[in-house]
Amino acid sequence: MRRAPTWPRHALMIAVSILMLIPFYWVVKTSLTGENIYAYPPRIIPVNPHLFNYVDVWYLIPFPRYLLNSVIVTAMAICGNLLFNTAAGYALTKNFPGRRWVVLLFLSCMLIPFQATIIPAYLITSWLGVLNTHLAVALPLLSTIICIFIFKASFEAVPKSLIDAARLDGLSEWRIILRIMLPLSKPAIATNIILTFIWSWNAFLWPLIVTRTADMQTLPLGLARFLSVLEDTTGALYAFVVLVLVPGLTIFLMAQKEFIRGLTSGATKG
Repeated sequence: MRRAPTWPRHALMIAVSILMLIPFYWVVKTSLTGENIYAYPPRIIPVNPHLFNYVDVWYLIPFPRYLLNSVIVTAMAICGNLLFNTAAGYALTKNFPGRRWVVLLFLSCMLIPFQATIIPAYLITSWLGVLNTHLAVALPLLSTIICIFIFKASFEAVPKSLIDAARLDGLSEWRIILRIMLPLSKPAIATNIILTFIWSWNAFLWPLIVTRTADMQTLPLGLARFLSVLEDTTGALYAFVVLVLVPGLTIFLMAQKEFIRGLTSGATKG
């Protein structure tokens, strides 16, 4: 039986991809020209592009400080997720009394919006005495339930014979995680890093609540402050957006295959 040609499907996917990239291209073009985004007819090709808007972003506000704060907070969140989510995901692969209820508790917690837990989270952070610190900003993201289940699905796909052989060799549970589970769970690690990066990098409400000084503010808060500095902010605003997007986009492009495998690791077995 003759197979149907694949070029129509590929052509459709390319067309959809171009449509998805148009807004991003428009942001980049406006950041390089500063032209009116409501001008008609719109110009597809930028005229007299320049980097003055990026210079304004870098010097008119303490952008390097905001960038450093976001990098520190995101790194803390990623490290915390890799540590706590790995341990929790491995624990949920074991049979212990009440395991089903623990899983149901985690699932029920996912139904509660973060906005409903802001006050208790703030009180706990204040009680710990870490307000207006990088730890305070990263604290709610040190572990996420979604990533726990991603690790759980990845660990359950590892043959139990490997784990039993490691125990016979005298390896402890932590060594089993480090030497067997994690090397075989690279898609789950990539997924954990990308999701945590996005959530931490784009967080606005929680950093706004727990920070007191401009020196501790992250990029989303810096963007809000930047809007109050300039009157004509179209080109500079889009330049700010591009600078914020580049790190996350780079990380995703580097690990996109592992990210997709990590999201689907528990969908099939065999």
